[in-house]
Amino acid sequence: MSKMGATAVGFVAVLLWSLLALFTVGSAPTPPLLLNAICFTIGGTLGLIWTMASGGLRQLRQVAWTTYLFGTIGLFGYHALYFSALRMAPAAEAGLIAYLWPLLIVLLSGLLPGEHLKPGHLIGACLGFAGAAVIITGGGSAGFQIQHLPGYGLALLCALTWSSYSVLSRRLGDVPTSSVAVFCALTAVASWVLHFAVEETIWPQNTLGWASTLALGLGPVGLAFYVWDIGVKRGDIQILGTASYAAPLLSTLVLVLAGIAAPSWGLAIAALLVTGGAAIAASASLKA
Repeated sequence: MSKMGATAVGFVAVLLWSLLALFTVGSAPTPPLLLNAICFTIGGTLGLIWTMASGGLRQLRQVAWTTYLFGTIGLFGYHALYFSALRMAPAAEAGLIAYLWPLLIVLLSGLLPGEHLKPGHLIGACLGFAGAAVIITGGGSAGFQIQHLPGYGLALLCALTWSSYSVLSRRLGDVPTSSVAVFCALTAVASWVLHFAVEETIWPQNTLGWASTLALGLGPVGLAFYVWDIGVKRGDIQILGTASYAAPLLSTLVLVLAGIAAPSWGLAIAALLVTGGAAIAASASLKA
C-alpha cells in the first residue's frame, strides 16, 4: 500500500468518528464503562475473527506485552473519558473539546526527534484553546455552567489521551495492525471488570439504544481503530492530522441535523476556532 493510500484509509476513521457523539447520545442511559465493554467486545471479536481468517495469529505472539498494555490504555482511556464526558456535559460542547486531539497531534508530533515547533503551531494552539474557552464560558450567551465543568475536563483529558496514543503509535510502525484486535479485547475485559465493580448495570433501553450501541461497536469503536492504525503507521501523519480537522465540524453538524444540538453563533464560532486553529498548525508542519 502506498503512503497516500494508507493516509486515505486512515481518513475513513475520521468519517466514522464524526458519528461517535451521535451514537453515544443514542445509547443513553447506558453507563460509560458498560458502553465501553459492549462496544469493545464487538470490535475486538470482529478483529480477532479477521486475524484468525487471515492467518495473523502467529504475528500476535511476537508482539511485546508492553505494546499490548500501551494500546489497551490508549483505547480504554480515550473512550471511558469520552463516554463519561458526553454523559456529564452537552454533547456538542463536550465533543468539540474532545476534538482538540487533531491539534494536539500536530503539537506533540512537532516534539518528536527531527521535528520542531513553529510559530504556526503556537498560533493554532491559541486559536484551538480559544474555541474550547468559548464552549466552557457559554460563548457569552448561556454563561458559565459550572455543573458541566467535570464533563468539559474529562473531554480535555480525552483529547490529550488520544493525541498521545496516536503520536506514540508512530513509533510502533513494525507492530501489525492485527494487534489492535487484542487492544480491543483487553479493553473489553477491563471495562467489564470495572463496570461490575463500580457501576449500576443499565442495558440499552429500546431499539434506538441497541442500534446506537451496535453501530458504535461496528464503526467508531470498531473498524475505525484498524484503519486509523494503518494511517498513522504507514501514511503521512501530518496530512492525516490536517484532514482530521474536519471531525469537529462534521460531528457538530451531525448533532445539529439530528436535533440533538441547537445551532448557535457560539457553537459555530467555537467549531471554526478549533478547526481553523488546527488547520493553521498543520499548515506550519507541512511547510518545508
